[in-house]
Amino acid sequence: MPERGGGLPGQRARAVRTTRGTRTLLITIGILAVLMIAFVMFAGFWTDLLWYRSVHFSSVFTTMLWTKVGLFFVFGLLMALAVGSNIFLAHRLRPPLSAMSVEQQSLDRYRMGIAPYKTWALLGICAVVGLIAGGSATGQWRLWLLTTNATSFHVKDPQFHKDVSFYAFDLPWYRFLLSFGFAAVVLSLIAAALVHYLYGGLRITSPGGRATAAATGHLSVLLGLFVSLKAVAYWLDRYGLAVKSSSGLKSADNWTGLRYVDANAYLPAKTILFCIAVICALLFFATLWRRTWSLPTIGFGLMVLSAILIGGLYPAIVQKFQVQPNEAAKEAPYIQKNIDATRAAYGIAGSQVSDYTGTSKATASTLRADSADTASIRVLDPNVVSPTFQQMQQSRGYYSFPSTLDVDRYTTGGKEQDTVVGLRELNINGIPQNNWINDHFKYTHGYGIVAAKGTDVTGNDPTSNDPTGQPVYTEQDLPSTGTLGGYQPRIYFGEQTTQYSIVGGPTKELDFADKTGEQSTTYHGKGGVSLSDPVTRAAYAVTFGEPQILYSGAIGKGSKILYDRTPKDRVEAVAPWLTIDGDPYPAVVDGHVQWIVDAYTTTNGYPYASRTTLGDTTTDSLTSNQRSVVAQQNQVNYIRNSVKATVDAYDGTVKLYQWDTEDPVLKTWMKAFPNTVRPKASIPPDLLSHLRYPQDLFKVQRQLLTKYHVTKAAQFYTGSEVWQIPDDPASKSGKAVPPYYLSLKMPGQSGQTFSLTSTFTPTTRPNLAAFIAVDADATSPDYGTMRLLKLPTDAPVDGPQLVQSKFNSDFAQTITLLRGKDSTIEYGNLLTLPLDGGLMYVEPVYVRGADTDYPLMKKVMVDFDGKMALEDTLDEALGSVFGTTAGTPPAKPKPPPPAAGASGALQDALDRAQQAYDDGQSALKAGDWGKYGDAQKRLAAALKDARAAERKPG
Repeated sequence: MPERGGGLPGQRARAVRTTRGTRTLLITIGILAVLMIAFVMFAGFWTDLLWYRSVHFSSVFTTMLWTKVGLFFVFGLLMALAVGSNIFLAHRLRPPLSAMSVEQQSLDRYRMGIAPYKTWALLGICAVVGLIAGGSATGQWRLWLLTTNATSFHVKDPQFHKDVSFYAFDLPWYRFLLSFGFAAVVLSLIAAALVHYLYGGLRITSPGGRATAAATGHLSVLLGLFVSLKAVAYWLDRYGLAVKSSSGLKSADNWTGLRYVDANAYLPAKTILFCIAVICALLFFATLWRRTWSLPTIGFGLMVLSAILIGGLYPAIVQKFQVQPNEAAKEAPYIQKNIDATRAAYGIAGSQVSDYTGTSKATASTLRADSADTASIRVLDPNVVSPTFQQMQQSRGYYSFPSTLDVDRYTTGGKEQDTVVGLRELNINGIPQNNWINDHFKYTHGYGIVAAKGTDVTGNDPTSNDPTGQPVYTEQDLPSTGTLGGYQPRIYFGEQTTQYSIVGGPTKELDFADKTGEQSTTYHGKGGVSLSDPVTRAAYAVTFGEPQILYSGAIGKGSKILYDRTPKDRVEAVAPWLTIDGDPYPAVVDGHVQWIVDAYTTTNGYPYASRTTLGDTTTDSLTSNQRSVVAQQNQVNYIRNSVKATVDAYDGTVKLYQWDTEDPVLKTWMKAFPNTVRPKASIPPDLLSHLRYPQDLFKVQRQLLTKYHVTKAAQFYTGSEVWQIPDDPASKSGKAVPPYYLSLKMPGQSGQTFSLTSTFTPTTRPNLAAFIAVDADATSPDYGTMRLLKLPTDAPVDGPQLVQSKFNSDFAQTITLLRGKDSTIEYGNLLTLPLDGGLMYVEPVYVRGADTDYPLMKKVMVDFDGKMALEDTLDEALGSVFGTTAGTPPAKPKPPPPAAGASGALQDALDRAQQAYDDGQSALKAGDWGKYGDAQKRLAAALKDARAAERKPG
């Protein structure tokens, strides 16, 4: 008989085998899970390392890695040792067992439960706090590299006479160390108190003493350390006043630095509180001998009371009764320090301010002649004509242009020309059939650059079938033809190229399709990560969540994977210590399309310099959907365009060039990451000719100049000359007008210089307060020079919004005719140009017709000293403003009278030309643009016939 309750022997054996099998299965699953997690972590690490190697910046990866590892272990171990040693010490100092009180009896079962696992519990607690502290410390790798490689600014703050590097590099690190110290002491204090309570060193409800002498001494030392750290905090707070932000001064919303109350109340208060905290800490340490908390408690209470009275109430009294009754005089020295520091920190101290009348006394003929010399007036707006490029030059649906094009300079016909450029990039949404092979193997790149003259559009040529107002292309079509010369046209890296591609393998990559068939290529660039290694393929399969990367036959010998392909992403990855400009732009340099990326070094620790939020100050009417703002959103109070970076559009090669050779922040980072930034002297001349002053830096500076164009404290305090950046009059977004690039001759200059321009208006008024232009040509010795033309307040000059309103009012009927039934009107950039003491406004007008769903420039509006014109071309508009009555079209040249003995054919052609001219003028007065266009065609045909008849003999 089977044993009672035991079952059959076979059943027991099967049960044992089942139990063992289940255990084995669970162990196997656990091991596999651990291996999978480990491989996922390895895949991320391995692919990052391979990417950095592919761009030849592996030193950046290893420097960041070892810095983070070092910080993790150092601060993790410090925290674990601090907490663990105090737990161990509290356990060693536990009192001997005695008669058990009710409280101790209730704790006894916890002590007994923990007893077998005390060592493991200690190690577990230490591991947890160590991991948390170490992980937190890794995020401070920038502070560590800055403080260990600090470079002097050779500028001292006016209050404490310390070098700016102390505030920019050292003080933030000291504050981190202080916060870490507070965390370590607080955690140690909590852990020690719990252990003392658990083992009877602290008692809450038991009769007799509340703490043993050992517990009293131990906890008093920890409290003394806490108060000591508070003393250090008070001392550092003294220096922190130099970089503290505050409000309350009516002339400055975001004040940085000491004010009168800081220097005369808070600073002495912090010093007194430091001394009190030191005394209080000594009283806590003295309990090692006195074994009582009476004196430390009194000292701690005195410190808290002092913090309230000295640190809070006293400064409020000083502000109320000393500063407010005479604020202008009290704050004047500190306002002046703020002005000087802010202008120096943002690079606007050298701006040249000059008075400008805004009205001209020059003759009409002089103005007409000088209008061509003062500027290369750009009528092709890069913010409007992208759809035109798209329609005329896209060529295939799988290509596209950015919504906002760029302005650069190229030599055309021996003359440097402001040029609007855009790359024909890959549009993944335009691929005829989306699948994994097409998306990642066949359609991998864009093709070619398209460029057009910025100062011209196609004219009213009746013999042409093309609609007027199109860009005049200097580089176009597939394959590319034009004036830019030979260059590598394939665009594997671009602003719109966000997906990964696998190239260089057996699958051919499409360039473009034409009437001869598909034109294909194979990538031979040095960029990208090789997929020849199966481990690497597996790592990328995990990283991108695409298992086909591991086993696909489309990947073979020579295959490489390209990713992180936008210029901003690549520069940010190789130089994570830089802030990247929001508008990279392409240029043809030495036979390659190079993305040029402006990069900034910043700090938040420049004494007395007011702060700004980069994301806010770089926003304008174009940043909503058309282009990115500067990458970093943090507040800064020092910025330099210290690095010019390039990204090769074909192979993704990244190069960093030192641009500001005096910037101490860049020098510090160059010491931290040696051999990553090339010297300025190594910039190729062809690249140098395309470098320009960056828009985002200029927008930050112009925002500061709304207040800090004033250099005297008294004038700054009154706020009587505060300006604002006008809203974009051509946009309904309500956001600031963007700055404009164009070649311009400012007063006092001998010739035109490629410049970045903007305007200011007084607060709440539409008239013009000032015009600013910065020399944006990197080859110019005056590069970066800011010239401010300050308009008089007693003779107001119309600002951009007022001029736009007058345009809309005076030419409402013509604009209505242009708009027609199914067309829409788009206004281009309203350019402001100084001319012989006056100011000229120029704005192109685009029509997006029903039959041409893209904008074409049809009219140009010009305003000068109140004289306005709206004409077909810029030349006609200038002639109308300076040569005839404002708004009247310049007279068309009448056909010449026939020569004696003219042939009948010639006379007939001249008669038809005269009739066509008269019909055109009548149609123009009636506003009938259809008849006017027909008349112009007949006029051109008749003149052509007349010239032919005149050339015939006899």
